[in-house]
Amino acid sequence: MSKQARTAITPTRAENFPEWYQQVIKAADMAENAPVRGCMIIKPYGYALWEEMQRVFDRRIKEQGVQNAYFPLLIPMEFMNREAAHVDGFAKECAVVTHHRLETGPDGNLIPAPTSRLEEPYIIRPTSEMIIGDAMARWVQSYRDLPLKLNQWCNVMRWEMRTRMFLRTSEFLWQEGHNAFASAEEARADSLKMLDEYVKFCEDTLALASVAGTKTEDEKFPGAVETYTFEMMMQDGKALQSGTSHYLGQNFAKSIGIKFQDKDGQEQYAHTTSWGISTRLIGALIMSHADDDGMIMPPRVAPQQVVILPVLKDDAESAAIMTYCEELAKALKAKGLRVRLDDRDMRTTDKMWDAVKKGIPVRVEVGQREKEEGQITFIRRDIGRDSKKTIERSAFIGEIDGVLDDIHEAMLARSKAFCQENIFTFGTAGEVEEFFAAGKIGFVKVPAALLGEEKLATVMGAHSLSARCLPFSDEGQSVLIGKSY
Repeated sequence: MSKQARTAITPTRAENFPEWYQQVIKAADMAENAPVRGCMIIKPYGYALWEEMQRVFDRRIKEQGVQNAYFPLLIPMEFMNREAAHVDGFAKECAVVTHHRLETGPDGNLIPAPTSRLEEPYIIRPTSEMIIGDAMARWVQSYRDLPLKLNQWCNVMRWEMRTRMFLRTSEFLWQEGHNAFASAEEARADSLKMLDEYVKFCEDTLALASVAGTKTEDEKFPGAVETYTFEMMMQDGKALQSGTSHYLGQNFAKSIGIKFQDKDGQEQYAHTTSWGISTRLIGALIMSHADDDGMIMPPRVAPQQVVILPVLKDDAESAAIMTYCEELAKALKAKGLRVRLDDRDMRTTDKMWDAVKKGIPVRVEVGQREKEEGQITFIRRDIGRDSKKTIERSAFIGEIDGVLDDIHEAMLARSKAFCQENIFTFGTAGEVEEFFAAGKIGFVKVPAALLGEEKLATVMGAHSLSARCLPFSDEGQSVLIGKSY
């Protein structure tokens, strides 16, 4: 029997995918569980990844005329009551603030002061349609004030019962865009445009492929007229709803009072949209790109694009090697690259595995031979040791941008191929049953007309399946079905 290859992550994906996912996060030092139930602490390396994602996408949405703002964390209960259909979708997940002061109880511990109970409780925002809509109602008076395009980067709270870091936590980070328009046509076009921005951002920056489409009536956002989504396939074949964009019609405008005077002097209600992505995308990066040795970071958002490892032997040449590495780091940083010179006092092998587990796209090794010959040796994380190459230092500095682009393209190609190769088209509920009963992974597409059939509903219930979307590519004639997170 052949010897099993050693991996940095135990268990492997094949052995226990959910636990593998948790161990990748731990090995990459990205996050840990918080003392608060269902919440996480995003550690510096994980937060640096989120900052890069935020930086890139923030630039993209500003190019669409979106302005950033900030709105309160606490939302008056009265606001939530104005839109019953919307709030009902979040009611079981809402955290409520009822007191404004603590006092010492009989046992010496702090308790909410009975005399400080609020006349009206506040909801910790699960989303901000209502409080942003309240501001829009003041800011919009005339058609000249439209369109109004707002976004905020913030945290939200949804009291989840079953949590998993990055994928589903009680508190998470996101951006939420809220736009208002004079006409339905403009608003619907905007909601589709923002979904397209998400899809392009994920492909161009995160090297992630997806399937875009419309949510079914049962799966759409509470209070929305239409919900548009992009669904990604993780390496275990499950779907991850990675972001959504909603055409809200005039529903929220009417409940909150966003009105304007049109060109004819008539009072009209605005048409609004909302759209958001969150730290869940970090979970998508892990479950799509990582392998059994740890994370593989997409170069365009990697906190560290290049790590330089000096190979030292504690001799007279060590100082010269370090100087050589420092000069290399300086030259790469001058090109705008995110570079780390790992000068920690530890074994080179340990530093190498740390870089591997963190998924740093390019690892550079410099020893006595490289220093003497004016060279460097580098390894691509996405390929591994088979990519090991020794070249002139000046050539590496000139070629590194192309190397990083090649890594991105290779990662995106793998993501697209995996998704395309694991979508299967069937015509009957029986074929869907046979596919999932056999333990196969992936998505299935069936005619959208089957959604109303009892037999398909029975199959979906038996195998914990859900309708992910009506893909745009099929013009709404098919429905994408699969297991999901």
